[in-house]
Amino acid sequence: MVSFEDVRAAGERLRGITFRTPVLTSSTVNEHTGAHVFFKCENFQRMGAFKFRGAYNALSRLRPEERTRGVLAYSSGNHAQAVALAGRMLGAPVTVVMPAYAPAVKIAATRGYGADVVLYDRGGATREEIGARLARERGLTVIPPFDHADVIAGQGTAAAELIEESGPLDVLLVPCGGGGLLSGSALAARALAPACRVIGVEPAAADDATRSFHTRTLQTVSEPDTIADGARTPSLGQITFPLVLQNVNDMVTVSEEAIISTTVFLWSRLKIVVEPTGALAAAALLDHVVPARGQRVGVILSGGNVDFGFVLARAAAARPLDPPPRRG
Repeated sequence: MVSFEDVRAAGERLRGITFRTPVLTSSTVNEHTGAHVFFKCENFQRMGAFKFRGAYNALSRLRPEERTRGVLAYSSGNHAQAVALAGRMLGAPVTVVMPAYAPAVKIAATRGYGADVVLYDRGGATREEIGARLARERGLTVIPPFDHADVIAGQGTAAAELIEESGPLDVLLVPCGGGGLLSGSALAARALAPACRVIGVEPAAADDATRSFHTRTLQTVSEPDTIADGARTPSLGQITFPLVLQNVNDMVTVSEEAIISTTVFLWSRLKIVVEPTGALAAAALLDHVVPARGQRVGVILSGGNVDFGFVLARAAAARPLDPPPRRG
């Protein structure tokens, strides 16, 4: 299992390597929610997402001979880019297995960081099966996207930084795909803000983690149709599932409409580029899925690698968020 001491050690390891991303506030959001909201902007992290924290932490812990042979990752996009960049910085050749339907911007960026990208289609072998075969054939070390102790510890440093800067929080909202960011964030919150309620957020169309949390039995989902491509993971992992059960207070879901509307709202009102997966936690707050009036709320915006053409086409039919209440 992973502990907060692992998160703390990862923070020391990442010092001067990762960016200490900004924490933003918005009077419009505070009026809209009745809360005091702090956005941790991991869209400003290296390669545009929190994933770099876990990837670099994991690769930096490999033995020199493992780095020399190379590593393999499988990912729909952000973990792929993170491992590719970390590998380039640490001198480790990187192979990445990605779905052919992953956002083109993420495939291009992964190749741009120097990785050998292997694409696969729906209906055939899974990415895990393809990755395991390639790893055996090429002698590569697999760095999975979330179910890895060093990856989880690295991801937890984002929430640790947020709490250090904002002070104690009443609620922390965290996007959830495979649960690496959520698990690490919950460990950080338990240590640094014990009274804080940690809530994971996923798309309603990909609600495996929410069902797993409420039934306490690992649930799966197959190729969910959601704009939040980073949350299309089939299930929580063997490491992340028990960590979520032990340290997370609740799991909620948000609609596709809310995800899209929130993404566009963050672009237009906070003036920052956030991808739909990165907007999941904000959607739970701004669409009032999680009531927060009178509370101090942390929201992790997990990434900003956007396929603009795809998102804008979907956004054209989305409803706008309700306007903030008028004063007086």
